[in-house]
Amino acid sequence: EVQLQASGGGLVQAGGSLRLSCTTSGFTFDDFAKGWFRQAPGKEREGVASIDSIDGSTYYPLSVKGRFTISVDSATSTVFLQMDSLKPEESGVYYCAVGHPHEDRMRIASEYNYWGQGTLVTVSS
Repeated sequence: EVQLQASGGGLVQAGGSLRLSCTTSGFTFDDFAKGWFRQAPGKEREGVASIDSIDGSTYYPLSVKGRFTISVDSATSTVFLQMDSLKPEESGVYYCAVGHPHEDRMRIASEYNYWGQGTLVTVSS
């Protein structure tokens, strides 16, 4: 059974940092691309970071590039998201996901097969 468990969310002031973790099991970790997605109330789920399973290429939207960093630890099958200089508008539930998205669709939620339960991030102004 594939399982993903996200953690590390919390309350942080604007400009602060958080590191999210996603522990996984039940599949061959290195064979899947990994992604982090954010969903704010009333909004669609949007991709904020992803990493390719083939060569480790990373993808970020311009809005977070330079501030968010996705990384993996294959030894523990864990995915991380380091978020720096957080902004209030980046509050929401953050989800980790794995799948086999096409290179041009790394930020598309529907391209991912398995999802964690989400962890809430609140950035206060």
